[in-house]
Amino acid sequence: MVKRYLLGLDVGSSSVKASVVDSIDGKCCGTSFFPKQEAPIKALRAGWAEQAPNDWWQYAKDAIGECLGKASVAGSDIAAIGISYQMHGLVCVDKQLNVLRDSIIWCDSRAVAYGERAFKDLGAEQCLGSLLNSPGNFTAAKLAWVRENEPDVYHNIYKVMLPGDYIAMKLSGEVSTTISGLSEGMMWDFGNKCVADFLLDYYGIARNLVADIVPTFGIQSKVNTQAAKETGIAEGTPICYRAGDQPNNALSLNVFNPGEVASTAGTSGVVYGVSGVLGYDTKSRVNTFAHVNYSKECDRLGILLCINGTGILNAWARRNIAADMSYGEMNDAAASVPVGAEGVSILPFGNGAERMLENREPGCSIHGLNFNKHDRRHLLRAAQEGIVFAFCQGMDIMRQMGMDVSKIHAGNANMFLSPLFREALAATSGATIELYDTDGSIGAARGAGIGCGIYADHNEAFATLERKAVITPEESKRAAYQEAFDRWKEHYNVN
Repeated sequence: MVKRYLLGLDVGSSSVKASVVDSIDGKCCGTSFFPKQEAPIKALRAGWAEQAPNDWWQYAKDAIGECLGKASVAGSDIAAIGISYQMHGLVCVDKQLNVLRDSIIWCDSRAVAYGERAFKDLGAEQCLGSLLNSPGNFTAAKLAWVRENEPDVYHNIYKVMLPGDYIAMKLSGEVSTTISGLSEGMMWDFGNKCVADFLLDYYGIARNLVADIVPTFGIQSKVNTQAAKETGIAEGTPICYRAGDQPNNALSLNVFNPGEVASTAGTSGVVYGVSGVLGYDTKSRVNTFAHVNYSKECDRLGILLCINGTGILNAWARRNIAADMSYGEMNDAAASVPVGAEGVSILPFGNGAERMLENREPGCSIHGLNFNKHDRRHLLRAAQEGIVFAFCQGMDIMRQMGMDVSKIHAGNANMFLSPLFREALAATSGATIELYDTDGSIGAARGAGIGCGIYADHNEAFATLERKAVITPEESKRAAYQEAFDRWKEHYNVN
């Protein structure tokens, strides 16, 4: 009997989630996550953030077991495994594949100075031209920190990996990585289409520490005897897909082609657009990585903008000025005043330093408030519009890099549940918004289906993806939104 079920794993910093997807109808049969309370992050010093990779493996095993039970699917019925993971982490193992130290994860800032020094010494032309980014606080810089500060650990390193590479290793006993993964760690040279030896040499990092490269889609490795015993998945089951969480979120939303954009708007917001042209932002306000369908023959880049102050502003507004309202009632109140909130503008940058602002931290600010004219409805509308305008400002940076924003794919969650937010984003950006029910683990399962050949391509893999709504720009409102956006930008440019 042909195996029809696909397993997706999403290795986050809060939990590891597993989902089983029926490859025939595309439906999720069961899902689970562990731990049930948020996973701990060790902060040994201010600005540090570490997690134990072995904990991720235990969470993965627990989630797989519970997920299979919920789905009523035997481990032997899994056709392929896909993995999504938190980006930019560093995992170091010795020759016996034992972890040498806790993983330095994405939100750890100890290596900032190493990236800044490399950018200054190597020069903007080489770094941006080859890496498409500043070396920054990414995986290579974190490894440079280990080399300088923990020489005994560094001396014993056999290979370095990303979090998803580690889970693949625990499943198979083999160490590998992908081009997309190397690019997120600043270890891929886009100009020469090879490992970025010039940056490794600068840091004094041995080239042989980099894991062998496998395709993002394809049989990367197979479940070994030990992992089969620990997970219940049949020995020999192939691992066929691997990607960082933001590229994978785009895949989950069927975003593969130039001009398409994946967006999320929870506490913080992400705009991830696909480009077919090698490019970079000279001010490093956005980051560029290899997308899941990048190859040496075909440039497919993911341009990533992260805005810290998005949904957190809406949540703050509810707690402090609309505690008596539900989010639905807040949306209705905001929609009762005209586009532009009758002159009120809010910059939503109140959740730390913003990369889009070149790492400045101006704080959230309210402009144009008239005590004799405006009430909380205007603030609620201006808050949602301010979040939209921050997104659109980031999209303008992407357009300057040669990306044509024409379609935004998003999950039907968080700020995208607001009709006002959706209307404002479509009208201001000029892009059509498509909403879907999906998540990272489900996307990873579909990616595995592509990698193992169950699906011929992404069009077939996502043919059953349920589209909940389509929002097109309302031409009658575009001029009003543009006027409000222009007024917002006047305050943005001052800040």
